[in-house]
Amino acid sequence: MPDRDMTGPREVGFPVTGFVPPPTPPGQVLTGRFVQVEPLRADAHAADLFREMRADDRIWDYLPYGPFASAADHHQWVAAREDSADPVFHALRDLRTGRAAGVASWLRITPDMGVIEVGHICLSPAMQGTVAATEAMVLMMGWAFGAGYRRYEWKCDALNLPSRRAAERLGFRYEGTFRQAAIVKGRNRDTAWYSVIDRDWPALRACFDRWLAPANFDAGGRQRQRLSDLTAALPGD
Repeated sequence: MPDRDMTGPREVGFPVTGFVPPPTPPGQVLTGRFVQVEPLRADAHAADLFREMRADDRIWDYLPYGPFASAADHHQWVAAREDSADPVFHALRDLRTGRAAGVASWLRITPDMGVIEVGHICLSPAMQGTVAATEAMVLMMGWAFGAGYRRYEWKCDALNLPSRRAAERLGFRYEGTFRQAAIVKGRNRDTAWYSVIDRDWPALRACFDRWLAPANFDAGGRQRQRLSDLTAALPGD
């Protein structure tokens, strides 16, 4: 280990001034043009979610729970999470169909450090790849930075390539992989870490606004410009 130069400048992080810990996110409704993010409630959402998600059991591969054998089992699981303070679970209601078709949460909420994570993302096959799914992520990220969080995290199994591609498309920066970070369903999990920080947010928000604008979609609902092209063009650190 090299000797530390005790006479040179001291290397420390930049000062963080005026920071006020943001609030812990309550369960709340966030409404966009295509999706509504709602506090997860068994009586309001479980039946829709079970029906929408049972089409493909692979959506549960990288989650520590599921698939559920019956609607009653799934209803019970949802009911047990209604009052969770961390994670804070939300249902994603597709405003085109009126049905709940996905779930996402805020978790690992650390207001004193200004850090929050989005996770437990589980989208039905019908919601995957839709504008509604993207808008839900934009609404949740926007709430976090609007509330005063400094860092917004996304973590996933390193083998979960769709999740990794989604993070990159949304402008998250890859920060590394934690090897043998967990055991999930009896299997090893290496965890890939991604983040967006507050200084990234203004440029990202402009990308999201541009992509979600009605002019970016033709009469058939097809995008004219891809979000991944907009976010990839953003400058790095």
